[in-house]
Amino acid sequence: MRSTTRRAVLGAGLAAAGSGLLAACSGGSDSGSPAATPSAGYLAPDGKEVAAAEAKRGAGPVRKVTLTATPTRLDLGGLTVGSWAYGDRLPGQEIRVTAGDTLALTLANHLPETTSLHWHGLALRNDMDGVPDVTQRPVRAGASFDYRFTVPHPGTYWVHPHSGVQQDRGLYAPLIVEDPKEPLSYDKEWVVVLDDWVDGVDGSTPEGVLAELSDGMGGMDHGGMDHGGHGMPKMPGMAMNTGKPARSGPPRMMMGATSPLLGGDAGDVAYPHYLVNGRTPGAPETFTAKPGDRIRIRFLNAGGDTAFRVSLGGHRMTVTHTDGFPVEHAETDTLLLGMGERYDVLVEAEDGVFPLVAMAEGKKAAALAVLRTGGGSAPDASARPRELDGTLLTADRLKADRSVLLKDRRPDRTLTFRLTGGMAKYDWAINKKKYTPDQRYPVAAGERVRLAFVNDTTMWHPMHLHGHTFALPGGGPRKDTAIVRPGQRLAVDFDADNPGLWMLHCHNVYHAESGMMTVLGYLR
Repeated sequence: MRSTTRRAVLGAGLAAAGSGLLAACSGGSDSGSPAATPSAGYLAPDGKEVAAAEAKRGAGPVRKVTLTATPTRLDLGGLTVGSWAYGDRLPGQEIRVTAGDTLALTLANHLPETTSLHWHGLALRNDMDGVPDVTQRPVRAGASFDYRFTVPHPGTYWVHPHSGVQQDRGLYAPLIVEDPKEPLSYDKEWVVVLDDWVDGVDGSTPEGVLAELSDGMGGMDHGGMDHGGHGMPKMPGMAMNTGKPARSGPPRMMMGATSPLLGGDAGDVAYPHYLVNGRTPGAPETFTAKPGDRIRIRFLNAGGDTAFRVSLGGHRMTVTHTDGFPVEHAETDTLLLGMGERYDVLVEAEDGVFPLVAMAEGKKAAALAVLRTGGGSAPDASARPRELDGTLLTADRLKADRSVLLKDRRPDRTLTFRLTGGMAKYDWAINKKKYTPDQRYPVAAGERVRLAFVNDTTMWHPMHLHGHTFALPGGGPRKDTAIVRPGQRLAVDFDADNPGLWMLHCHNVYHAESGMMTVLGYLR
């Protein structure tokens, strides 16, 4: 196998990312659009400032891991599909390290096309962030890439590609960073990865789904019309013929799926299956414990287009973390997770057999797993615990734990991002500009930066910032992914303390790939 070293991949080619490829910034404190004049005004992903920030993190014990991205057959529980995955399992092999460790991971690319590996939620060194054409060159088919960095913060994270719509295949794995001074007390831990699944079902692929969506709707108002029921796929022949890549499989465009909780339109894709830890509801994963055990459940939404409402039948949950960072503990019956979001909860296990149900919000379908602590029949695929209709907790109702509160400070810079586009033309964008790798919105080291998201669309968007966590308003939780509902303005703050070029994008994989992405660039 050919091997491409980190040094060879980055080198002088990426040094250009801080110079000729980049745009100059305007001098104002409120920058509404990236400037377009070539300039050497931005830091390079492998520059000395990035190396200095990494040195401050230290270098703990080295943990070596290998992931192989490869075509494979996956058993989803009575349904076997051809897909791409890390090894031959779904989710991919869990990566578990301790905060302060040095992670040395080799990604071997056995796929028929280029790929990358993004570390969702980690404030790592910029040249390891895994964004092709921004922080690294794509990893070629047959090549490998060595990622090496200090893992700074404990929490629940995950890894996935940042190449096209590959994430909506089986290319994802949980990344658990343990706290060497763990304050929580619990007996068992259960990592629960939620997903919506289309790849390999009746000939469908994510690329084919994107091709169908990209054809648009011929001017029809997606979500604003009565299409005779929720969750109905688009009928053949409704998309315009634009000469774009051929579709694959049956129609997958979703019409009429709505959720008041999400502010209206629930999603774009009618998935045939919804999974917990790679299993369909007909053959769910069973987690075993003893009555009275205190269980830490780490929820992770790895879906491409689906928000999940999650409950554990017969139990209330105590939320302890979101997106890796601690919150003031709060009890709830059910949680809402947008794509890319994570929540940690504690439960006291009752005696019996209980359904863990993840409702595909607005799509009238669900994923299922089972908690077994005693005798009894397992719940069937139609199980819907009453907790799903109980007390609902969303991120805006949580408060950050005192240990991770941002210091009270006025923002030095406000960047406004209008979320634009729609289903009619499938022209998702930020500030009406579709993504190109040379976009830059300027920030400066040491600044308190406010990101003002203004959703001008009729769809909700889970907005994700790389390399940092931001704070929700009013002492809200520290997060890296936040839901912005239609018509909503959401202002979040972060401290610019991790130099480099960092993506900001919607974590609906089809919205992002269609153009709802951009880059924050640290000024020299």
